[in-house]
Amino acid sequence: MLIWIAASIDALIGFRKLDSLEQADYAGQEPLLSVIVAARNEEDHILQSIRTHLNQTYKNTEWILVNDRSEDGTGKVMESLKRLDSRIEVIHIDSLPEGWIGKNHALHKGCQRATGNVILFTDADVLYSPEAFSKAIGYFEKHSLDHLTAAPNLSAKPFWLKAFVAFFLFGFSYYKRPWLGNNPRSKTGVGIGAFNMITRSAYEKVGTHEYIKMRPDDDLQLGMMVKRMGLNQRIVTAMTLIEVEWYQSLSDALAGLEKNTFAGLHYRISMVLFSVFGVFVSQVMPFFTLFSDNQAVAILSAVNLLFLGLLYVLVTKKMTRFSPWLFLVLPFTALLFIFSILRASYLTFRRGGIIWRGTKYTLAELRKNTIR
Repeated sequence: MLIWIAASIDALIGFRKLDSLEQADYAGQEPLLSVIVAARNEEDHILQSIRTHLNQTYKNTEWILVNDRSEDGTGKVMESLKRLDSRIEVIHIDSLPEGWIGKNHALHKGCQRATGNVILFTDADVLYSPEAFSKAIGYFEKHSLDHLTAAPNLSAKPFWLKAFVAFFLFGFSYYKRPWLGNNPRSKTGVGIGAFNMITRSAYEKVGTHEYIKMRPDDDLQLGMMVKRMGLNQRIVTAMTLIEVEWYQSLSDALAGLEKNTFAGLHYRISMVLFSVFGVFVSQVMPFFTLFSDNQAVAILSAVNLLFLGLLYVLVTKKMTRFSPWLFLVLPFTALLFIFSILRASYLTFRRGGIIWRGTKYTLAELRKNTIR
């Protein structure tokens, strides 16, 4: 109970320090923004995504689209986009060097070709409102930032997928405390793959993607490196400016989390067991002990759920566009999350590594390159 009271107070204070990018001023047309998009087998999404890029009011932009060994029509779509706008450059990668995860290698190669002093790493399925780049640059310049990351609207259609995504963001928020990214005295950093904007000098100072070349959670690690180096970072929300359909179904979400769940737990069984135990005891059990015959236990459970619900509502209202009433199915989504942790860990061990976008990365390689 005390944990949720403390977490609720922490979030209440922390979220006040998270600005909404919608409130930012528009930028002029400086500096040159280099947008790096790595894509593997994304022909179903990249055309719609890049079209929203091209509709931006901020025109001083170049795009480096990196086709990372795609086996579908991604490369052809990129080439067709290049013919539409001279600011687009396309790189085709045919092979993956040893010791690299494909996406990280592709982003690294794209950045080597970029010429702007401000770089935006984004994914091939992200949709942008026309003023998103301008407001981001305006905010970036106003606060003299080295790194800006933005939480997008994670859209979802099926009910249980919505509930699962809401729970994932809830867990991410109280565990990672992303608002600490805005505290210059904190070494806690954050990075979100949909939108990681960084100066070239800061990117080079933290070691580029070469330093995190075997990290499947490269976006988060990039933000953490920025803070470790004492650079100026901000995280903002962008619920109406940036949108991504993270997954199309619950099964897709479970499969997608295979690649980085175990990485987030440092590939350690002890961390897996601790996480599973902690989630069950703190977020599942109180819903059952609420009906205990022991009055003291029932009252403590009710107070626990009160602050758990408060924290859930705070996170849901700030980090999503979902209904806070999804809290009513929280014990079920918590059990789904526990299942996803156990499933991802088991499959990583059984396969001897992770399979991401058709490429296998061995557990030995991943552990060797773990950043402490």
